[in-house]
Amino acid sequence: MTLPAPNLDDRTFQQLVDDAKRFIADRCPTWTNHNVSDPGITLVETFAWMTDLMLYRLNRVPERNYLRFLDLVGVRLFPPVAARAEVSFRLSAPQDATVRIPKGTVVSTRRTATEPAIEFTTMADLDVVPARSVRVGSVIDGQTWRDHTEELGLGTGFACFDQHPKPGDALYIGFDRPAPSLIVLLRFACTVSGHGIDPDNPPLRWEAWDGERWRRCPQEQDTTNGLNTSGVIELHLPRGHAVRDIGGRSAAWVRCRVVERRGVRGYRDSPKIVSVTGVAVGGDVDAVHGAQVPGEVLGHAEGVAGQAFTLSQAPVPTTSDPIVVEVGAARRAPGDAPEALPEPAPELEWTVWEAVESFAASGPADRHVTVDPTSGEIRFGPLVRLADGTVRTFGAVPAKGATVRVRPYQTGGGRDGNVVARSLNTLRTSIPYVAAVYNREPATGGQDGETVEEARVRGPLTLRHRDRAVTTEDYEILARQAAPEIARARCVVDESGENAGVVRVLLVPRVADVAADGQLDPTGLLVSDRTGEAVRRYLDARRVIGVRLVVEPPIYLGFTVAARVRATATAAPEQVRDEALRLLHRRLHPVTGGPDGTGWPFGRAVTIGDIHGVLQAVPGVAYLEEVRLYRANPIARANSPAAEQRPVRTERIDVPANGLVIGFEHQVDVIR
Repeated sequence: MTLPAPNLDDRTFQQLVDDAKRFIADRCPTWTNHNVSDPGITLVETFAWMTDLMLYRLNRVPERNYLRFLDLVGVRLFPPVAARAEVSFRLSAPQDATVRIPKGTVVSTRRTATEPAIEFTTMADLDVVPARSVRVGSVIDGQTWRDHTEELGLGTGFACFDQHPKPGDALYIGFDRPAPSLIVLLRFACTVSGHGIDPDNPPLRWEAWDGERWRRCPQEQDTTNGLNTSGVIELHLPRGHAVRDIGGRSAAWVRCRVVERRGVRGYRDSPKIVSVTGVAVGGDVDAVHGAQVPGEVLGHAEGVAGQAFTLSQAPVPTTSDPIVVEVGAARRAPGDAPEALPEPAPELEWTVWEAVESFAASGPADRHVTVDPTSGEIRFGPLVRLADGTVRTFGAVPAKGATVRVRPYQTGGGRDGNVVARSLNTLRTSIPYVAAVYNREPATGGQDGETVEEARVRGPLTLRHRDRAVTTEDYEILARQAAPEIARARCVVDESGENAGVVRVLLVPRVADVAADGQLDPTGLLVSDRTGEAVRRYLDARRVIGVRLVVEPPIYLGFTVAARVRATATAAPEQVRDEALRLLHRRLHPVTGGPDGTGWPFGRAVTIGDIHGVLQAVPGVAYLEEVRLYRANPIARANSPAAEQRPVRTERIDVPANGLVIGFEHQVDVIR
């Protein structure tokens, strides 16, 4: 158990009043009126109240000492984490020249009478190039190429797939140049001929070549009813869209492929297309919650050790680029005395000072600073008196009069940035030809900064591992410290094989349930390269020498549940179905599921009994008629066409120690 905190003075207000009344009998016997209406008793109660406040402050001293001790051992409050979102910029019309959306463009939510605007800043330049379609063709049976470029606009139309379409048949549209991260508008003129499908759910998938493989393209809209009527299709192309040679024709290709999905009807006849044109009408770029602060001058050095400066805006979120501190000294001409400065205004020579966690390993000549992203304090190395009486500076000291500045940095972060889809719809700076801006998906990853109470809980853990990774628990704690946007961290050690002894740190990011039933996008469980590299560097500096370290996501094993349940006589089947789907996704969720609500345990299998337990807990379910469990991988199906296989029925899905399960596309039929 934890050591009990001492109560330095445990007297209460009433005890203080009673003690004072007893002293009155000894010190002033003539005072006999001790009723609350007596003015003297009122004064006694007033001073007792003031003394009670002093005792309360006195008992706060151990807590303050505890916090100061945590500060001495290096425990600092974690800064907030900024939410990220992909923002789409849409042009008013296709342009003949490149339209650039510069880095630092600010978009926000709409300001209301009760809610302020939440700002996001783009993190890279976006060039909307005038890409246009120049070639059209199709591939039959996965190998036969047909070029339809010359048939466009003739009025007869051409079959974009085989006469009886099969999975793998594809329509190819080639652009004259790559359109990375752009939105392309495909305008079709079609005839109704692709019979047999559901127009609202056609068995098609749009993909684009990114230089290495075909990546799936999210659809903004589709008004063609499965290529059966004239209309438009809007696609969001991947960042690596590139040129490829297909059928002896070189172009930046986009293709529409026939796929087979469970429960989706296929084509009996191929659709016919009269004409198709494609143009770029916008683009996507990543944006981060917060404002971009231009470089600022912090002040001038006094030539003494331990000088501190403070940023004008804080905190700085952990997901932003590191703060770069520069010190500018006057450039001396050859032959000038050290104290001589060129006139009239000296030209400054800027040097970058490295940000370190502490000055413990800094020498007198090392240009080191410490940066506290929570408070915005930037401090230079201190001067310390050693045991032999000598003094030493830990870190170099800027020359007197030198100018200290920082490069542009970002401020902001917090849970407020986790805005819903389509809410970032206001462009704060006017850009020519840009007509609209929006975020297709909700912004995720925003976390508030650490509170003092949370730091008090973390303090003993910090002292336990002493900022060194020795045990598996140390790796897990340090991984979460390196990236607060991580929801779960798991450390496993390979015990056999050629990788025996390898320490694997598995990272699961925080994800937001978008759908009402709790279903999530499987690709959202993959940690970004930026976060993974930050965790790897952080752990690499703290691991034991000789340990082989690997930072990676878990092995995700997907499963699908198909169930038929009987509802009670008074239950609404639609409500029972919705609640059953919600519980299936929630209880078996990799982040919020499991027995304790902290995520489905790593390495724990999923059995048909687990599914029975979840469904039987649904209100309105009388009994279960049939429950099936299928093994399938949603991430592989999304990224690799070869992985599109029928789900395999099973009674149990075994999970390795470095594995985690994820459920998707559950189906529940409710019988009244």
